[in-house]
Amino acid sequence: MAITKVEKSSHGRVLFITRHAGAHEWAERQGLEVDEIINHLDPEQIQQGDIVIGTLPIHLVAEINRRGGRYLHLSLNVPPAYRGRELSAEDMEKFGARLEEFEVRRK
Repeated sequence: MAITKVEKSSHGRVLFITRHAGAHEWAERQGLEVDEIINHLDPEQIQQGDIVIGTLPIHLVAEINRRGGRYLHLSLNVPPAYRGRELSAEDMEKFGARLEEFEVRRK
């Protein structure tokens, strides 16, 4: 289920992990309130109550969850012709960009 509003806790931060200008603009258009936009995540920085938004590898998502953080995946349906390209906010909207929460744990 897509998340339409990010409710941050009183003791956590909202971090958006991206290096793409189109994603920055998309987030602004959605009215996402984030505390920091950073290029790369150091999972050691994650604290209980933090919310992390991005398109991260599964092992990092597991670490975010292990540390008490929530992970919201920036999902979109990118056609093959657009893969590997820098997407604009308009492209992201056209391809159904949305936030979906995932919980991952290692066995």
